[in-house]
Amino acid sequence: MRPREFDHDEVLRIAFEQFWRKGVRGTSLSDIARDAGVQRGSLYNAFGSKEALFLVAYERYASEYVGVLQKALGSGSLRRRLTAFFDLTIRNFRSGSPPRGCPTTRGLMELGAAEGEGLDENARQAFAELMTRITGLIRQALTEGARRGEFEGDPEAAALHIATVTRGLAVLERAFGDEAQLRKIAAHTIDLMLGREAY
Repeated sequence: MRPREFDHDEVLRIAFEQFWRKGVRGTSLSDIARDAGVQRGSLYNAFGSKEALFLVAYERYASEYVGVLQKALGSGSLRRRLTAFFDLTIRNFRSGSPPRGCPTTRGLMELGAAEGEGLDENARQAFAELMTRITGLIRQALTEGARRGEFEGDPEAAALHIATVTRGLAVLERAFGDEAQLRKIAAHTIDLMLGREAY
């Protein structure tokens, strides 16, 4: 009798939830297998290692997240687009109970861990790829805003600045858990880019 095939999407969803909450070092394949209702050996056969499973799960998350960001940055005035971007970013950091923070920042902090416990160069490249894609989406929104006369700066430099601010927000969220503080910083960043909104 053939063993029951497991639902890869469901396993990836469950695995990523654990990686997001506990980090790669804090997550075991046994815990993922238990929560997914599959055999630990099946995970090894399908993915090869915990780190490889993380990478597949992270890339799935990154693809979905970029799709949502494209929508947030895709319509309305530039101020509205940037506000939607920061709103989505902060909601992502604050999701879960307790809030899970930023999976990319958490993963980056695990790079260079003790041998055998951390992530490898492939993971670093995946984190960098997501940040590059996010920065590209912001740059595109700023470039379109500049064409409409809503922005006068350098879209490339401004996009990198905004992406850098999101990393700071991720750290502040972990340190203080103060959503109002994060939103205040986001609004101030938009004002720096576009000028204060007239009321």
